[in-house]
Amino acid sequence: MGHPNIIETEAELEAIVRAAKTVAVVGMKDERTPYLPSYEIPRAVESHGLRVIPVNPHIEKSLGKKAFSSLAAMGERVDIVDVFRRIDAIAQLADDVLALPQAQRPKVVWLQSGIRHDAAAQRLAEAGIQVVQDRCLGVYTSRYR
Repeated sequence: MGHPNIIETEAELEAIVRAAKTVAVVGMKDERTPYLPSYEIPRAVESHGLRVIPVNPHIEKSLGKKAFSSLAAMGERVDIVDVFRRIDAIAQLADDVLALPQAQRPKVVWLQSGIRHDAAAQRLAEAGIQVVQDRCLGVYTSRYR
């Protein structure tokens, strides 16, 4: 069994989704590409009552909200950081999360379907952040909210 902060059971996933109120979506796209999962899934998550904060330096806004260039630029703590980035960007994303002041670190870093980076997940878990890998937040949000 891995680190207790690396989330794998259905009950743990359900608890995270039911408790969450805010989600920062790293790599979120905007209305110019509404067919991409990185736009469709945050839109679906928002439709289930979660507040979605776009994080992408290449867009100005999405879902009618200002997009932030980075997690640090957000200046607030969120429950979940939902990640739509290539695997080769995940180690840097973990560094960015760990560089946040303790009061701004998320409770959960959620790597979307197809994204798994065990070394980064281990570093985040050891810092007290729960990590979900290779799972779609949209699926769990629609299932449990």
